[in-house]
Amino acid sequence: MPNVPVSEVGGTQSIRRVATILRILAAGQDIGVRVTDIAEQAELNRSTVHRMLRALVEEDLAEQVAATRRYVLGREATLLGLARRSVFRIRAVADPYLHSLCLKSGDSVFLTIRSGADSICVDRKTGTHPIQLLSVEIGVRRPLGVGVGGLVLLAFLPEAESGQFLRKNEARLAAHGISRHVIDDRIAVARKKGYAYTDVGVLRGTRAVSLPVLNTDGRAIAAVTVSSMAARLTPARVLDVVNLMRAQVEGIARSLGKIEN
Repeated sequence: MPNVPVSEVGGTQSIRRVATILRILAAGQDIGVRVTDIAEQAELNRSTVHRMLRALVEEDLAEQVAATRRYVLGREATLLGLARRSVFRIRAVADPYLHSLCLKSGDSVFLTIRSGADSICVDRKTGTHPIQLLSVEIGVRRPLGVGVGGLVLLAFLPEAESGQFLRKNEARLAAHGISRHVIDDRIAVARKKGYAYTDVGVLRGTRAVSLPVLNTDGRAIAAVTVSSMAARLTPARVLDVVNLMRAQVEGIARSLGKIEN
C-alpha cells in the first residue's frame, strides 16, 4: 500500500473526535453520559455522536446502559489500559510517601495527575482516624480546576498553558457551577501560598488541602491531597498538615528526579 497521508486514509479529525468521546465517557464513570451531553461537550452534532458511539459499541470500547440509555466505557477500553500499568511510574514512586502521610496525618490521601485538560485520581490511601473520607475513587476524571487537586495542577503550570486549559474547559467548569473569575482567584491564591485549600470539599462537611509535586522546572506533575471531616481540618490545623505534606511531596519529587537522571 503506498504511503498515504493519515488525513486521506481516515482523517486525524475523526481520531481526535473518538478520543474526545472516550475521555467524556471516562469522566462519566459508571453513571454514564447522555448523548446530548456528549454532543455538547465534544461540540459535535448528535448524528455524528450517534455514529461514533455505534462504532465504539461494536468494538466494545463503549457500552450503553439499558436502564438509563447512557453510555459508559466498554470492557475493551479497560483491558487495553491494563497493558500499560507501568506508565503510572509516579504511583509506585509515591506509594511509600503517601503511606507515611496517612500515618502521620491520620487522614485520607489522594494522588492526582493531569491528562490533557483533565485531572485523574490514580491512587488513594486511608489514614488511621476512625472516620475516613473516600470521596474520590481511583480513576475519577474531572476538568482541571474542579477540586483542590485539579486546581493545584492548573495553578502550577505556566500561565499561558493554564489559560489554554481554562478556555478549553470553560463550558465544563460552568456545568460544575464554577466561573472563570472564581478559578482565576483560586489560582492566584494557590500560587501565592504554594498550596490549595477549600473549606467545602467534594462532600458536604469536609475540607481538603492539596500540594503540587514539582519537577525541576517548577511544573506540577502531580498533586497530593489530604481530605478529612471539616472538624479535623480546621484553618488552625491546615499549616501543620501542609508541613507534613510538604516533606512527603518533596520526597516524591526527589525520588522521581533520581529515576529521570
